[in-house]
Amino acid sequence: MKMPVALVWLLAFTNLLLIRGESNDAICKDRFKLDPRPHSVSILEFGAVGNGEYLNTVAFQNAIFYLKSFADKGGAQLYVPPGKWLTGSFNLTSHLTLFLEKGATILASPDPSHWDIVSSLPSYGRGKRYRSLINGDNLLDVVITGDNGTFDGQGAPWWEWFESGALNYSRPHIIELVSSKNILISNLTFLNAPSVNIHPVYCSHVHIRKVLIKTTIDSPYVLGIVPDSSDNVCIEDSTINVGHDTISLKSGWDQYGINYNRPTTNVHLRNLSLKSPTGAGISFGSEMSGGISDVTVELLTIQSSLVGVAFRTTRGRGGYIRNITISGVVLSRVDTAIVADGHTGSHADDKYDRDALPVVSRITMKNFTGEGIGLAGKFTGIGESPFTSICLSDIHLQTSSEAWVCSNVSGFSDDVTPEPCQELMSSPSSCFPGGGDTAARYYYSW
Repeated sequence: MKMPVALVWLLAFTNLLLIRGESNDAICKDRFKLDPRPHSVSILEFGAVGNGEYLNTVAFQNAIFYLKSFADKGGAQLYVPPGKWLTGSFNLTSHLTLFLEKGATILASPDPSHWDIVSSLPSYGRGKRYRSLINGDNLLDVVITGDNGTFDGQGAPWWEWFESGALNYSRPHIIELVSSKNILISNLTFLNAPSVNIHPVYCSHVHIRKVLIKTTIDSPYVLGIVPDSSDNVCIEDSTINVGHDTISLKSGWDQYGINYNRPTTNVHLRNLSLKSPTGAGISFGSEMSGGISDVTVELLTIQSSLVGVAFRTTRGRGGYIRNITISGVVLSRVDTAIVADGHTGSHADDKYDRDALPVVSRITMKNFTGEGIGLAGKFTGIGESPFTSICLSDIHLQTSSEAWVCSNVSGFSDDVTPEPCQELMSSPSSCFPGGGDTAARYYYSW
């Protein structure tokens, strides 16, 4: 006797969470041990002045240079005491802890001459950009933490220059770590980033927890955390309120991302409070040409945002977004709860391959509730590469519009209100291919 569809769905989804979740959950459970470094120095020892006016770039650079000598002796800590420490950009080193005491604020200089100009990342193409405030390249074992110390990007002038078209280069981030491994960022506040707050790119084993990230509502295209062509990433127990997307998973832009071929994969996001008045709580893409896969998202609160969950791509991107599981989402005052758009984003240049079609498939969303929602969902795939296996279950949204907008998409839904469009009410085989009487058979055929 065949099981009812709802029971098949429930059992299969449970197996999916258990089997996928075991590996992804380990990403967050495998935390760094915050043992004290055997060596510690204060930034004061290098002539720094914490009055918010004295420029401390050289002090930070000299301190890091000195601490490099302890890399093979168990590493070292750079201690930043209470005060306002104005600085331009500087680089970290391996086996380092940067510790911001309670009441300590690292202030980013608002003078562009205090920021180096560097080449674009290889997965994003040609051009120049401003180096980020805190940088690291090919590092191992880096901890950026504190007793709720603060990084203040002082981004207002950068936002004005961006909106007026006065910038010749891309805006800087607060933290950017490149091709690095074993990174922990925790117990910190981030304010007023010029662009992105935390950007791990080409990194492995990144753990971000207990951070507060905020900008004002008028901050243009300021993002919270952007895992980019990185793997084994955990982001948890944090609050992010920014002008644009709070967490955005990316993996390169058009032919540059395709050629670099470094996906974002094995990511676990959990227990997050998110707010994005002009963007999305969680977004995938639109720069995703290296691929995004095997992502578990759970226990989100998304409020006062333009979009709850967004999947973005366009013709010419190539790449894929697949094997995504999102559950336990509470939405409040969100214009559109779920968006999957195959016609979003510009191109790096005119050399992209117009036949490089992205693939969006095997997206599972379960246990969403929402009040004050405008549109429940908008799914607009690409004609030659429709979005497939979009699987919705136990989703209940109080909307001002009953409509779901669907084109070039297919999937299955169970226990969803308001009732979704016909394209998302097809056979369960669109989510659990292969048929059969058991949920396990459905799951293992994925």
